Amino acid sequence: MDPVTLTSERLLLRPVGPHDTDAVYDACQDPDIQRWIPIPSPYLREHAAGFTEQIVPDGWADSSMFTFGVFLPAAGELVGTVGLTMRSLGVGEIGFWATKQYRGNGYITEAVVATSRWAFTDRAVDRVEWRAEVGNTGSRTVAERAGFAVEGVLRSGINNKGVRRDCWVGSLLPSDLGLPSTAPYLPAPQRT
Repeated sequence: MDPVTLTSERLLLRPVGPHDTDAVYDACQDPDIQRWIPIPSPYLREHAAGFTEQIVPDGWADSSMFTFGVFLPAAGELVGTVGLTMRSLGVGEIGFWATKQYRGNGYITEAVVATSRWAFTDRAVDRVEWRAEVGNTGSRTVAERAGFAVEGVLRSGINNKGVRRDCWVGSLLPSDLGLPSTAPYLPAPQRT
């Protein structure tokens, strides 16, 4: 698939490329990003180059992963990234990080909603999943503010730097954003 650009009220979302390598490298020096996001640590410039020059373009080319850099349009500064990895038919998993200086402004929440809306309307996705290591309250706050329903804890649900860790899992459905699904949804009956 050809890469796309999205806009929201305050943001420009576009795929990161080679010209963004330095910004990605600089952002990923943050110990919090290295702690919570499964990226190499220490994070070298060659890791950033591999991300911007190979991982991101390859994901778009084979429609397996759609990664957006989140930018402030006026200044062109990198605020973070949001990626949607296709897990199965109609299901994508969202992941994100924010640069330290732009946390707490609602930018990543806004970008997560814009990316999810695009997935529901343009990619025939009917469920966006979110996972984060238990304790990553920043990620959980973004997910909840974006409308995700936290569904529980998966024991040993993620691998971060070779260590299995428990993770929270949540989901966002098209109906959560007032959108129709591409497939019918039959929720489980309520127990009485």
